[in-house]
Amino acid sequence: MIKRFTSLFFGFLFSIGAYSQTVPTPKAFFGFNIGDDYQLANYTQTEAYFKKLAASDRTKYVDIGLTEEGRHQFMLIVSSPENIKKLDHYKTIARKLALADGLTEEQAHALAAEGKAVVWIDGGLHATEVVGSHQLIQSAYELVSRTDAETMNILNNTIILFVHANPDGQELVANWYMQEKDPAKRNMSIPRLYEKYIGHDNNRDFYMMNMKESQNITRQQFLEWFPQIVYNHHQTGPAGSVVAGPPYRDPFNYVYDPLLVTSLDAVGSAMSSRLNQEGKPGYTERNGTEFSTWWNGGLRTTTYFHNMVGLLTEIIGNPTPGEVPLVPNRLIPNSNTPFPVTPQSWHFVQSIQYSVSLNYAVLNYAARQRDMLLFNMYRMGKNSIDRGSHDNWTLSPKMVDSINNAYKADGTNTTAGGEFGNAAGAVTVGGRGGSIPVKYYDKVLKDPNLRDARGYIIPADQTDFPTAVKFINALVRAGIAIDRATADFKVNGKSYPAGSYVIKCDQPFRPHILDMFEPQDHPNDFLYPGGPPIRPYDNAGWTLAYQMGVKFDRVLDGFDGPFKKLPLGQLQNPDAQILPVIAKGGYVISPEVNNAFIVVNDLLKAGAPVYRVPKGVKGIATAGPGTFYIPFSAAAKTTLSMDAGFGVKVATVNKTPKGTVRVTPARIALWDTYGGSIPSGWIRWMMEQYHYPYNVIYPQEIDNGNLKDKYDVIVFVNGAIPAPSASGRGGFGGFNRIPENLPEEFKKMTGRITAEKSIPQLKAFLEAGGNIVTIGSSANLAYQLQLPVQNALLESNGKPFSGDKFYIPGSVLQVSVDQTSPATWGLKPQTDVLFDNSPVFKLGDDAVGKGVTALATYASDKPLRSGWAWGQKYLKNTVAAFQAKVGAGNLYVFGPEITFRAQSHGTFKLLFNELYTMPKK
Repeated sequence: MIKRFTSLFFGFLFSIGAYSQTVPTPKAFFGFNIGDDYQLANYTQTEAYFKKLAASDRTKYVDIGLTEEGRHQFMLIVSSPENIKKLDHYKTIARKLALADGLTEEQAHALAAEGKAVVWIDGGLHATEVVGSHQLIQSAYELVSRTDAETMNILNNTIILFVHANPDGQELVANWYMQEKDPAKRNMSIPRLYEKYIGHDNNRDFYMMNMKESQNITRQQFLEWFPQIVYNHHQTGPAGSVVAGPPYRDPFNYVYDPLLVTSLDAVGSAMSSRLNQEGKPGYTERNGTEFSTWWNGGLRTTTYFHNMVGLLTEIIGNPTPGEVPLVPNRLIPNSNTPFPVTPQSWHFVQSIQYSVSLNYAVLNYAARQRDMLLFNMYRMGKNSIDRGSHDNWTLSPKMVDSINNAYKADGTNTTAGGEFGNAAGAVTVGGRGGSIPVKYYDKVLKDPNLRDARGYIIPADQTDFPTAVKFINALVRAGIAIDRATADFKVNGKSYPAGSYVIKCDQPFRPHILDMFEPQDHPNDFLYPGGPPIRPYDNAGWTLAYQMGVKFDRVLDGFDGPFKKLPLGQLQNPDAQILPVIAKGGYVISPEVNNAFIVVNDLLKAGAPVYRVPKGVKGIATAGPGTFYIPFSAAAKTTLSMDAGFGVKVATVNKTPKGTVRVTPARIALWDTYGGSIPSGWIRWMMEQYHYPYNVIYPQEIDNGNLKDKYDVIVFVNGAIPAPSASGRGGFGGFNRIPENLPEEFKKMTGRITAEKSIPQLKAFLEAGGNIVTIGSSANLAYQLQLPVQNALLESNGKPFSGDKFYIPGSVLQVSVDQTSPATWGLKPQTDVLFDNSPVFKLGDDAVGKGVTALATYASDKPLRSGWAWGQKYLKNTVAAFQAKVGAGNLYVFGPEITFRAQSHGTFKLLFNELYTMPKK
């Protein structure tokens, strides 16, 4: 036995030695320790190192897809060698439990006992937050190389998915930082966005999934692995702390299963306790941070709507050493920060150490609670299926208001119960006491009209069905099960055509379905009664079906029909259209279809003439004002045949419609700035998707003048144009500091739009016949030009409304559209817009006489469709968008975010209509 033990012992040492030779330490590979001051690894190096780690029998290296810049995005799976051999088996268990796939509770318990907890840990999403990408390296190495009892238990009981969230960004940021030979001068003031198109908004794309990286990530989360925990690393923490993390502050979204919220609290407690145990101060949570769990759309937040425990931490630290500042009110221990950090110097390695500890805290929790995590995901999915299978009412502030209003309507002021208790048959509706008879609860919560939907039908006969298909694909990528009608059918007496899509709510990810179709009802959230509003972490309302202008019906009772369930994850395409055969006359395309603009741009590129019909074409229901007319030609026929897959229906006419106006491609300029504008980046992506040629323009080129010689239209997104100032020198630009010794190639990108130099050139461009489109705060151009318009949200003394009087963060509102203007061709009379503290206007008495006309107005005192609107009554009869003649040109001003994150398809046409040239009237 002694000989056998000796043999095994030396065999073990040999295997460790052989392994250490196979997988180098980070320092041996990179030439520095992860966390060393002034040192960063780029993605090329990181990818190569993870491939070295893949030599271990504890790992499997997976390429999950290409990025927007064409790099390979990786996922390194880490677990015990035994588990690695059975990955497909454990993936199947996770999938069955997540989908509650026809399982009984006993079967679910058995699978949970057999399965392994799946934990997602990512890094690098926001590339200048370099702790995230580098903790990924160190954490993977620790778990691949360590042999202590805790690590071995983690490996035996969990499967860890290490995912790099933004390869392109790490390459840019690290190369930029390390190019400076003097370490003290190294900086992260990169010249462009760290995701090709959208920079920081890459964490705002996870229910729309426009970007390739978002698609790669969500495919693994919602269609492949179904992790029970998703940990998304970010920085930086609130001043005076080291790291912010769960539990998060209220409100949470009302569609969640309550088990999700308590699971978040449990994991958060394990994270903060781990740091306290190791003597690492500065963890802050709940109201110590701005982070809530209300919003859908982030890498960790969209997971909530899929019953996954989504974790976000925001930590301080950079390779350039810094300081923990003194913030006196964070020095007193409380439930938000039990163990405060004191002011001190801070080094990169400390942040890496904290991050590794937090990863271990999460993994240790998952290993110890493995079967519970797996079963709880089943339980939440099963609860969702049950809620979608019978009558259910989701509680929300509006429901509570309805209860109170029903009580008040009876004209009684009596309350049941005392200050701290309830009488029998009464419920508490807010705070201590205040109870009222339970019949008012029954009156609201048993009202059949207030039930949650059992399902949604998206009719195939809506005009812009191709956009509805894009909406369907957003659901498909999110793991939602979709049915499609194989024949005509009726539900509740209404007829629907074959090809219509059906989304039933008896699904495990029901919260996500509700969130994409139903309005969000954000509570009135103020610091104190009468005090300032508490800004939501992101949007307060975002209902995607509203933003995209998708026509759908809610069905409140169970229903069925000739429906075929699509394979989970199968993307849809619009039905290819058959081009009608004609020998004379021409083709007609509806202006209501967004994809029509792709086809038009392809026609123009092919040299086929294209016209618009201001009054529409009689006899064709969808050919309203602004309809596209294309005379028959070989080029037109070929292009329309090639573009049939875009789903744009083509009608024909025998002769040219009356009053046609020829359109030609405009020479388009899109403003941007050093460091990159995120709204501008979104439009760059949109231009490419819809086949518009464009040039990016920077302030220096604007200041140099002669703009009309080069461009026909200039687009300014939110944040481009400064407000007028007393000195006339207001300016606005990028968010990055311009570094010293900036390379020559980037100098043309610097500068800002100023009242002194830029505005006169823009005025000259307009007067010479150019057109300008402004979105959001760039409406300031109208004020700079002294047009007869005013801010509609001012007190009588000229000061803006205070937040306790008027406050509308990102929410969906409804506007009334003037359909007679070419700027609004193709829009519905009532259109939903994304409003984010957007400018609102009042036209002067002489505005019309000076060529200023409203394009869209807030006609109601209650325009809110989804989100939070405090004081919305002040919007009634105000202007959301207008057009102004300036010399021979036109200024188009849109207060709402008409291209918001490339999600608001319902208002894309407000931009697209302006991107052609037509004869001036």
